[in-house]
Amino acid sequence: MSVEIHGRCDPGFEAVRDAFAANFETGQELGARFAFSVEGEIVVDLWAGWADRKQTRPFDKNTLTLIFSTTKAVAATMIARLVEQGKLRYDQPVAELWPTFAANGKGAITVEQVLSHQAGLPGFVEQIDPTLWYDPAAICELLAAKAPMWTPGTASGYHALTVGYLVGEIYRLADGGRTLGTALREDITGPAGLDLWIGLPDGEHGRAADLKPPSALPDFGETTDPKRAAFLSPWAGPSGRAGADWRRIEVPSANGHATAEALARFFGALATDGDIGGVHVLGAETLAEATRERIRNRDLVLPYDLSWGAGYVRNPPNLFYGPTQTSFGHSGWGGSCAFADPAARVAGAYVMNKQDVHLLGDPRSRRLIDAAYASL
Repeated sequence: MSVEIHGRCDPGFEAVRDAFAANFETGQELGARFAFSVEGEIVVDLWAGWADRKQTRPFDKNTLTLIFSTTKAVAATMIARLVEQGKLRYDQPVAELWPTFAANGKGAITVEQVLSHQAGLPGFVEQIDPTLWYDPAAICELLAAKAPMWTPGTASGYHALTVGYLVGEIYRLADGGRTLGTALREDITGPAGLDLWIGLPDGEHGRAADLKPPSALPDFGETTDPKRAAFLSPWAGPSGRAGADWRRIEVPSANGHATAEALARFFGALATDGDIGGVHVLGAETLAEATRERIRNRDLVLPYDLSWGAGYVRNPPNLFYGPTQTSFGHSGWGGSCAFADPAARVAGAYVMNKQDVHLLGDPRSRRLIDAAYASL
């Protein structure tokens, strides 16, 4: 189908615009946006399509999109800031901050093991009320009492939702009671003017795009208890309440809302000098420690061989985020992603509201990222 493309595409990056248009022309998009920064400056920021399934509301520069697990890379950056500030250590046992977390043999689990999905807490095999996901304190209490599903530190098994509740509680305890979403807004996105939220205020809900769910579940391969807990049980995700309830709570693993431009600027800071204008995000030394490999293995939940940093998906071995070994970022259910590449000093982000079945490496985003790198 023919679609009118809006936004910015600097000379030399026409191939990105062509790839963006192709995603629409082949029927793969409803509404989408892609942004790419070089040396911290936006050189591509394209959007097109519709923000609602009835195609009455254009997808425009003010449209917010639910980014699902792309939120995890933002949360990882916020935890890294606490490390930089001396409020937290990656090798610190979580139970030092959160004593009840030590129950059932979890006393030695460290912050970096939680961030790299090694804690053995990907969800609940036993049935829970799915409305509990709207109550972070209740989920944290259940996770603190729970026994790990495997020996912590021996393997990664993607904690699709639970890592956000764990990381949120770690952040709150380390930062003296302030929530991660509040700190993001007060310390970075507010001062820098970024349209990036974890916990969306009611006044912003009208800008959020409708989602068109995928036609099928991803292929997880052989069904196992960790996969059931993380994804494949009726209670693996929230249900039973209005969508507004999900938007307004803070779940730093899954319910961030953003524009692609805001994400590209946020990750552009990580790809360059650590600042957005005059707002400090993260220093190079801390970033190097945050992105250092913690584990590389065949994940127990996701059907991929993955290399995990402290909350970031590292680009090798899959090269989801361009051709280099130095990129890192995260992807979200249905297709969104954001990444930074400090070696090339570039960053990018893709958001959309027509979800596909890919958990990582959606072909639409890979086409755009590959075109952007080829244009450098």
